[in-house]
Amino acid sequence: MKGNPEERAAALGAYILQHSATVRSAALAFGISKSTVHKDVTYRLKRYNPALYRQVQQVLQRNKAERHLRGGAATREKYRGH
Repeated sequence: MKGNPEERAAALGAYILQHSATVRSAALAFGISKSTVHKDVTYRLKRYNPALYRQVQQVLQRNKAERHLRGGAATREKYRGH
């Protein structure tokens, strides 16, 4: 998704809020790198739309706090299949 970085940041923010998405899943959905998503939702979104920025940061903080649980579940599934 090329074009205006501020518009992309707003679209990413809305996507993350709507889907409680991780940076990785948002990057996959938009076809861009995780670095770009991170930069858009931290730096650009903070300047462009501070209210949306605060909401997105809450989702990302929750995802960060839960990532060890998702990792454990993924490992369990990986070895359960064998």
